[in-house]
Amino acid sequence: MTEYPHLFTRLRVGPLTLRNRVIFCAHLTNYAQSGRPTDRHIDYYRARAAGGAGMIVTEEHTVHRSDHPYEKMIHGYEPSVIPAYRALTDAVHAEGAKILAQLNHNGNQSSGMYSRSPVWAPSAVPDPMFREVPKAIDEMEIRELIDGYARTATHCRAGGFDGVEIQASQASIMRAFLARATNRRADEYGGALHNRARFLIETIAAVRQVLGPELALGVRLSGGDFVPEGIDRDEAVAVARLVAATGNVDYINTSLGVATETLHMVEPSMATAPGYALPVSRAICDAVDIPVVGVGRFDHPAAADRALAEGLCDLVGVVRGQIADPDFVRKARSGGSRRIRTCLACNQECSGRVGFGLPLGCVVDPRVGAAGPVDLPAPGLPGRSVVVVGGGAAGLHAAIAAAELGNQVTLYERSDVLGGQLVAAARQPTRAQLMAPVTEAVSECRRLGVEIHTGTAVSADMVTGWSPDVVVIATGAKPNPPAWAVGLQAVVDVRDVLEHRVTPSGRVLVVDELGFHQGPGTAEYLADAGCSVTICTSAMVVAQDLGITLDMEGWRARADRKNISARTDTVVAGAAQRGNRTEVTLMHHPTGTEEAVVYDHVVTALHPEPEDGLWKALSSSEFNAIRIGDAVAPRRLDAAIREGLATFRTATFRKVGTDV
Repeated sequence: MTEYPHLFTRLRVGPLTLRNRVIFCAHLTNYAQSGRPTDRHIDYYRARAAGGAGMIVTEEHTVHRSDHPYEKMIHGYEPSVIPAYRALTDAVHAEGAKILAQLNHNGNQSSGMYSRSPVWAPSAVPDPMFREVPKAIDEMEIRELIDGYARTATHCRAGGFDGVEIQASQASIMRAFLARATNRRADEYGGALHNRARFLIETIAAVRQVLGPELALGVRLSGGDFVPEGIDRDEAVAVARLVAATGNVDYINTSLGVATETLHMVEPSMATAPGYALPVSRAICDAVDIPVVGVGRFDHPAAADRALAEGLCDLVGVVRGQIADPDFVRKARSGGSRRIRTCLACNQECSGRVGFGLPLGCVVDPRVGAAGPVDLPAPGLPGRSVVVVGGGAAGLHAAIAAAELGNQVTLYERSDVLGGQLVAAARQPTRAQLMAPVTEAVSECRRLGVEIHTGTAVSADMVTGWSPDVVVIATGAKPNPPAWAVGLQAVVDVRDVLEHRVTPSGRVLVVDELGFHQGPGTAEYLADAGCSVTICTSAMVVAQDLGITLDMEGWRARADRKNISARTDTVVAGAAQRGNRTEVTLMHHPTGTEEAVVYDHVVTALHPEPEDGLWKALSSSEFNAIRIGDAVAPRRLDAAIREGLATFRTATFRKVGTDV
């Protein structure tokens, strides 16, 4: 028995019987080397198979030499991939899951940087992101591509895959043929929808021929591109009907957005509600009689089970949920869903890293993407006394790591609540999910027997009196006021606002030098409180790093609705008290033009400094003192969790006065 009966119902998908309805859908990892899967792929996919996924669809395998948009791509068209395929599929099959390979050609959403050749596409329409004018392929080249899909499917069959999935969705030449915006052809592959779908239908036939009836074939379709003349839901349903009518396809997967112009719809941030893409799968379910995969930021099995119960899909694609916790499915089945590590949809270490050509990672699970086996806390030396000072993300995870070793752990937090800066950050609009790692870490600490004291400021004398075997300094960071703000009481830090020490009103200037969520999120918070808000930055755009995590589009739309104005290329050249208000001299640094503007309050988002007073007092003492997180150098959440968990990676404690 399980509390999620729909999730754990078997399903026949063509020739395959899946043990449950959870799919680990295709997504880029950047783990490939020399065009082939690696041991890192094996470790990654095997962990999700062992964690209970019913079916895994690997990242894309390009089907033709003309397609090479990024360095670490799997070259499925090369026979040399077969041994690596076999090693990967054997590892996944040993854990009881089915595994398919996604076949793709990126079309005009590609680049000639690596191939040194023109990009191929249905028409000479450049992608707005890559901005390369592609070569409009002729019918002979279409045949060459179809042969490439079939050849790659043959390699997948030889490599032990249970089937393949053809990508015709967010980043695909197939989607480019289907969409009017990118298909301007006047031959039999352009014009009416059935002509624009011809390339896909012919490819399906060729791939089915080489797969035979023993292997599964799926197609992933876009249910909405959100670009002018892109695919909309009605056309997606029509294409789904054409695909299903071939009799050659065993399931249809779904997606929203284009992986360049509207990538924020493909991999939405936490500002987007879970299940946002389910209307697409529901519409396709109503139109075809083969299984349909629904997607859309499932971070908890209850939401996935509900989607199945309501008939919104037949299978559920859980990607980031299983990146964050490879045991997502196993925990859900065994009644341990409360211990599932929640995906934050922060996009910092997953899509944010792969966008820079780096290996996929995860903020809440530092093991994701690690090269080779990860050292877990070693059993041994139990019973030592460990004091952790600081109850933010770093301190909580250090306490967990120490307690897992069997040590006696006591954690002290100065404030009345645990979570450190995450508590303040979670008060910003759309950011409440940042409290998930706090809630989960506190629960784990209590399960492991960590003794927690809040409202306790720890001094060096107190630590000396306790005489612990190890003390971990996780005291975080503190605001660092700018020189121009000295003596100005109406100039405050974003943390003063979010931690409710100050309540600005009237006309407010937010000075943002960080370019991430601190400034724009607080600007929203103030606008929601009725303030008239201007945000200024020395950069060319406000909150430039939100582009990395796919939050930029959403923030700009909300800022427009909330009448938040922006000043870019602007620095504060000085400030002075004017009664109970502040006159700020703003300089447009490219031109040197200055303007004096009066505000009721000025809120700064500037680089903090380590809160390291206790560290300095103890680092030269006789204690095994270890400093982690922002107390070493202020950074982002991934560093805090990673360093916390790494603190007690081995049973040998570090020497006196070390940083992780």
